[in-house]
Amino acid sequence: MDVTTLYSIGELSRRTGLSVRTIRFYSDSGVVAPTTRSPAGYRLYDLDALLRLELLRTLRELGMDLATIQRVLDRELSVAEVAAAHADAMDVQIRVLQLRRSVLRVVAGRGSDPEEIKLMHRITQLSGEERRRLIDDFMDGTFGTVDADPAAVAMVRAATPDLPDDPSSEQVAAWVELVGLVGDEDFRARMRRMAMWQAAGRPLDIESEAGEELMKFTRQKVADAMESGIDPLSNRVVPVIDDLVHRFAEVLACTPDTEFRDWMAQQFEEAHDPRVDRYWRLVWIVNGWQVVPNLVPVYPWLIQALRNERAA
Repeated sequence: MDVTTLYSIGELSRRTGLSVRTIRFYSDSGVVAPTTRSPAGYRLYDLDALLRLELLRTLRELGMDLATIQRVLDRELSVAEVAAAHADAMDVQIRVLQLRRSVLRVVAGRGSDPEEIKLMHRITQLSGEERRRLIDDFMDGTFGTVDADPAAVAMVRAATPDLPDDPSSEQVAAWVELVGLVGDEDFRARMRRMAMWQAAGRPLDIESEAGEELMKFTRQKVADAMESGIDPLSNRVVPVIDDLVHRFAEVLACTPDTEFRDWMAQQFEEAHDPRVDRYWRLVWIVNGWQVVPNLVPVYPWLIQALRNERAA
């Protein structure tokens, strides 16, 4: 054998960047055995050993364990097979890290206490299958025994919230709130009530009494206010709500006082529960859907504005 093709451990170390101690360990482990020994008994390695070491180092840097690497070097496994398996494993690790990062951002932004941190961590650690089961349980428990409009129930099921692999801090916070909401029996009862009202297919009493023209005007007026960014609990809402209250009072032959405002709010609350509307807001956030202005319900805003003490 031509001695010029053989390398000492020191030469291998310089060529591969691995320490002499590490190469000796791999050699003793049989991963990269010496080709021969010098007359003085020193280990010598050929070009194939050098290439094996270079591949070994690359695979180790990619996170592969030594036993798997040895099977690759011994041709028991192909590099492609191992790479695919490790890529899948890394995808899982990346998703876990991304989720932890989002939870930490929520914690940092909200100043969460230890109990809330544990709750968020436990909820976000649920697997995709566990998250689906949780929502399925909510759907079955809420609508399973209700004679609701099948189309309405199908719509709720179609809009199943699903936390993405790389959620934003806003999505994590929304998911945690959503989990608490769907597990609440009072909320489930509210959701059932909304479904039964939709199944009845009849307008609210106040809608029938006020007439289509006034209701159309009201929906447009509120939609315009919402699009302008008017907070229903701010002073800016006063002229908007004052105008609407007077219009309803005139049509219904009532006095536009505080008692009448409360009555209006109660009427609209029959079909538009704030917690149900909150559920849909959270679903939009978790799923990363863009909020379409003309699909945002106007009655919750109107109800808040009617109960605004400033407006009253």
